[in-house]
Amino acid sequence: MDPERRFDLLARNAEEIVTAEELTALLARESRPKGYIGFEPSGLVHIGWMVCAAKVRDFVDAGFDFTVFFADWHAYINDKLGGNIDNIRICARYMEDCFEALGIDRDKVRFRLASELMDDISYWEKVIKIGKASTLTRIKRALTIMGRQEDEAEIDSSKTLYPLMQAADIFQMDLDVAYAGIDQRRAHMLAREAADRLGWKKPVALHTPLLPGLRGGDRMDPVASKMSKSDPDAGIMIHDSPDEIRRKVGKAFCPPEVQGNPVLSVCKLVLFEKLERMKIERPKKYGGDVSFSSYEELESAYASGQLHAMDLKNGTAEALVEVLTPARNYFDRNPRSLAEMREVISQ
Repeated sequence: MDPERRFDLLARNAEEIVTAEELTALLARESRPKGYIGFEPSGLVHIGWMVCAAKVRDFVDAGFDFTVFFADWHAYINDKLGGNIDNIRICARYMEDCFEALGIDRDKVRFRLASELMDDISYWEKVIKIGKASTLTRIKRALTIMGRQEDEAEIDSSKTLYPLMQAADIFQMDLDVAYAGIDQRRAHMLAREAADRLGWKKPVALHTPLLPGLRGGDRMDPVASKMSKSDPDAGIMIHDSPDEIRRKVGKAFCPPEVQGNPVLSVCKLVLFEKLERMKIERPKKYGGDVSFSSYEELESAYASGQLHAMDLKNGTAEALVEVLTPARNYFDRNPRSLAEMREVISQ
């Protein structure tokens, strides 16, 4: 695949590339660059991961040596799953299965735990050097990557290590591209700034949009309103039953406007990535069934009032039931990790 085609594949549906020029040069120079995405193992996996899984496939198709990184000790610092490191690692194993359920071939990516890096003293040397190259104010500003406020650093000093560790992960794995949702931007910028000051290889940062929670929220702040594992009714899990999907979408916030509409966001970021055409069934007295071959068609019909919110919800729910069938089937065949994860959550 030529560099231009590889770039187009990576840029597809990306919200930001820092910088496009650096990525272009990287692809022209390297036939097999290194990339990664990192996750805290912290709960059940929702459909926002489908955005990530699609982009991971793009990286693999573009010839990347790609790592899916489970930040176990980072999750411990962030008090996830009660701060129980064993439960956090159970979650990491479940998340590996989730990626496979979403169509990621295990043979084409590498799954790694953060703890695998931390036995090497050179990792901690990088943490210290990044800390020396960064101000405390800058570190505290990056705490939002954890879902924390800056002033929360005063509660638990270990939390100031988190951004340093996330940056060190990138350098320890000698990565060329750091990929994440846009909520992780500050960590990636911290790594790039440190690279400039320390004379290290500067990673390209690629970010995709965040899927909002079904309850709505702050329309001007996509990070604050993103779909979360901590609010099960505000998110659709990839292994939810058809009835659960219908119930959750039926309760979703769905304003007349396009902006800040989480149901339309599901259609844009998830469904039209999977479906060539989205069909919406409705009674003949309301115009009968209708179908759309692109998100833009659907958005236009909704914005103009041709499509009612209830019909949009019903069509979205049925389309999600369809596209999540492979994930449900996967966990029907391989139930162990999901059962273990549910037991952890119930504790």
